[in-house]
Amino acid sequence: MTVAALELADEILYSRFLKERDESLFRVLLERHRSSLILFLNGIIQSLEDAEELMIDSFALIASGTVHYVPRKDCSFKTWLFAIARNKAKMLLRKRKFIFTELSEDLGSDTALPENELFEKETRRQLYRALSEINPDYRQVLFLTYFENMKPEEIAGVLKKNKKQVYNLTARGRDALKAALERNGFENVEY
Repeated sequence: MTVAALELADEILYSRFLKERDESLFRVLLERHRSSLILFLNGIIQSLEDAEELMIDSFALIASGTVHYVPRKDCSFKTWLFAIARNKAKMLLRKRKFIFTELSEDLGSDTALPENELFEKETRRQLYRALSEINPDYRQVLFLTYFENMKPEEIAGVLKKNKKQVYNLTARGRDALKAALERNGFENVEY
């Protein structure tokens, strides 16, 4: 794998991979998006193990060439990839009739952690708890907005909504998250 391959845009890497079948190009795409895709999927299905499996399935599908990415102004490769993964997650949920459960993070009983680290972990845990209490559509929009830094147009492509719906979901999601955080003891929440 060359340094030049690391600097290429996703769309170009994917196109070259399909033409040349150079696995190193595909590995670059996998490394770029693996972690964020797993986190996104975990937010939908609430299972890290299943999220990893769906991430692999999504990449296997695009590697097979059975689905085709068509470069468009309103849909980047990342948007297309996340939309494929989201559809796979929705199919899994339908298949299992899965109900969202509360996110939890075990803090353990390690008393050697510094006070500020404990505070950060507790804050994250409270944030995850509050996120698990809000509507799944709100949770997905907020994740894509704040953790993936996607633009409303890209989010609209992933969620199959129009831009106005994304703006509405984002505003409602912020309000719902603020209310959930305040119910859990946070005051004057700012975002």
